[in-house]
Amino acid sequence: MGKIVAYIRTSTDKQDLNNQKLQILEFAREKNLKINEFIKITISSGKTSKQRRIDELMQRLEDSDCLIVTELSRIGRSTAEVINLINELINRSIRVIVIKQNLDISKHDMMSKVMVTLFSLFSELERDLVSLRTKDALAAKKAQGIKLGKPIGTIQKSKFDKDIERIEELIGLGLSVRKIAKVLSYPNHISLNTYIRKRGIRKSLGTVAVVN
Repeated sequence: MGKIVAYIRTSTDKQDLNNQKLQILEFAREKNLKINEFIKITISSGKTSKQRRIDELMQRLEDSDCLIVTELSRIGRSTAEVINLINELINRSIRVIVIKQNLDISKHDMMSKVMVTLFSLFSELERDLVSLRTKDALAAKKAQGIKLGKPIGTIQKSKFDKDIERIEELIGLGLSVRKIAKVLSYPNHISLNTYIRKRGIRKSLGTVAVVN
């Protein structure tokens, strides 16, 4: 096994950071594990993955490393984000230990695969519930005569806008979306692929879509 990295985040005070650190150190002592590095931050979960140092964390972790957190909510703003991050870690053969939920997830463990499947089901359920609540809210507004939606042709701002020139350059060089995401230090390539498709970047450059 490679190095062991502990990620600690709190949205309130530094006292909670210390409590998390003590909890992780106590767990490590009981399991005879040595923490090689702590990544600590005090910031709201509503901030971007870069601000929450998730991107930095993913870059520092190497294949066969181990990540320890006190609970799943520390690494994501939603169930979907947590699931995507866990899946990415597992695909890289990075072991994930979550103390509060008593989880020890690794790529080669059958129970881990079952847990990830359950997480995915919960994530899908959450998306369905959010979608249902959104549809109900929109229907209520429509019934009240409120005009919905943005003007035709409106393009929403995106976190990828700041890198648009670099993205176009890399697409022109023939790099896949997955590789572009890695070069630009994005945690995953799925949202980047959606951005490229909706902006019609490949069409304007005359290139063919490459994801892998």
